[in-house]
Amino acid sequence: MQFLSGIVEGFYGREWSWQDRRQTADFLCRQQLNSYLYCPKADSHLRGSWQEDWPQAVSQELSSLASHYRSSHLNWGVGLSPYALYRDYSAVQRQRLQDKVRRIDDLGGNLLAVLFDDMPGDCPDLARRQAEIVQDIQLWSGAERLLVCPTYYSHDPVLERYFGPRPADYWEDLGADLPAEVDIFWTGNLVCSRSIRKADMDAIASRLGRPLVLWDNYPVNDGEKASKFLHLQPLSGREPGLDQCLRGHFCNPMNQALLSRYPLAGLGALYGATPLTLEECFGEAMAAQLVGDMKDFEAGGLDFLGVDRCRELALTYAEFEHPAAAEVVAWLGGEYRFDPACLTG
Repeated sequence: MQFLSGIVEGFYGREWSWQDRRQTADFLCRQQLNSYLYCPKADSHLRGSWQEDWPQAVSQELSSLASHYRSSHLNWGVGLSPYALYRDYSAVQRQRLQDKVRRIDDLGGNLLAVLFDDMPGDCPDLARRQAEIVQDIQLWSGAERLLVCPTYYSHDPVLERYFGPRPADYWEDLGADLPAEVDIFWTGNLVCSRSIRKADMDAIASRLGRPLVLWDNYPVNDGEKASKFLHLQPLSGREPGLDQCLRGHFCNPMNQALLSRYPLAGLGALYGATPLTLEECFGEAMAAQLVGDMKDFEAGGLDFLGVDRCRELALTYAEFEHPAAAEVVAWLGGEYRFDPACLTG
């Protein structure tokens, strides 16, 4: 079974452009990474309105994207979040789900993720109902790999605070009911884990009955607080040799696609790629500016910088020719600030 490594576009808020997504294929190849999952929370046709068809223009873009990744010899797929479907998995809903899976198949990807994250867990037989849905999808889908994100995808108490108490034996039951070849996502001990250790991954893997796929929430910055910061340091704090106890490792990037590349290069380096330099990512001039500003962007954020300093820096970065500079300018201007309205189903 191939070890999957790459990007899961799974954040809330402002999506990447189609051009960003296509160009990311080249970045993945250079970093010796092999996979991309398309599941932005802003795509309501994957979540709150999952039963509905994409507009024709979006379907064409997705088909083109799948073809581009396939021609680049990369894995590509969609993450479907049928919101709280386990509460009412009637015959009508089952047929709608089958229709949706067939439409996803038509896009031409070889990965399919079924995502039950950030949904209410107030269902005593939650694991059984979710496993039933996944088993049906497995029958209908032509994907080579099927991945599942549980509703409780971490030990982090924040999940029970927002989505209700985790049912007793949820992880053990889900692992027992899902086919052994189905992959299961896990974010680490926390939703956004500062460190990942093999021993911790092995411990939860024993409860879910298989090696897991790490959904690494770095450098993602889509939350109310996190959107005020840019996470620009390469991925770190991950114990070497994680591929010995995992089936895959995906990173959830920032809303800023180009600025995400330097931190994401840490994922490639973890599995053997040559580390990228700031200059390789952003050019010498912009890299030199970032060296001086990075600490404030990461640790201080927009509130620390204040309106006047943000305006000054925006004028500075607007002078750089590198396209990532436009992302810095937009961030400084508040264009990426978190909108709570995006937390709807």
